[in-house]
Amino acid sequence: MKSTLSMSNRPSSAVIPADFFSRENLKVALLALAVLSLLLLMPGAAHAAEGTGGGLPYEGWLTNLRNSITGPFAFTAALIGIVGAGAVLIFGGELNGFLRTIVFIVLVMALIVGAQNMMSGFFGRGAEIAQAVATLQAALAARG
Repeated sequence: MKSTLSMSNRPSSAVIPADFFSRENLKVALLALAVLSLLLLMPGAAHAAEGTGGGLPYEGWLTNLRNSITGPFAFTAALIGIVGAGAVLIFGGELNGFLRTIVFIVLVMALIVGAQNMMSGFFGRGAEIAQAVATLQAALAARG
């Protein structure tokens, strides 16, 4: 079947202007692409260090809380929580709704803490990356 919609039947908003593919537009598009490529590929612009914060009154206890839920004890507690909650769900038999909800909450919290600790272990944190870069720069400066 032949289409009945031709170029002359299109609405005026779908028509491309005649000067859309001009040399000036091509130059602007290539310049924008070059600037974007330059910004994305500049390695010196990516600083991975953590900030020190603004000294707000509640930052101290938030930092303590973050250190408590990301340390080795929290990782061990997360593993114990995952194993315990899984065992209760598998071997617990009939659980009422409240107890089942509590087990699921423990399981989800253990998974969140455990996943955060594993991601920190795999990819590190910003300060560790900045320290590695500083060590590498010092080693290169000592060599040459």
